Amino acid sequence: MNSEYETLHYEIILYWSAEDYAYIAEVSELPGCMADGETYATALQNAEIIIREWLETARELGRIVPEPKGRRLMVA
Repeated sequence: MNSEYETLHYEIILYWSAEDYAYIAEVSELPGCMADGETYATALQNAEIIIREWLETARELGRIVPEPKGRRLMVA
């Protein structure tokens, strides 16, 4: 599968971190995959780069790459 295409299917959670004074982008489906940025848009762009790098590294190391699940269901 094309990694550029794949990055669009993993859920990215973006939020402001007052502690880090930056926007944080977490990709919960890929353990340890997160990025930051001074702006919302920059954090999202950085997350897309990090997702591609995470996937590439996992494949090079022969690790399992989780299938994108898309949107999480929120449990009340």
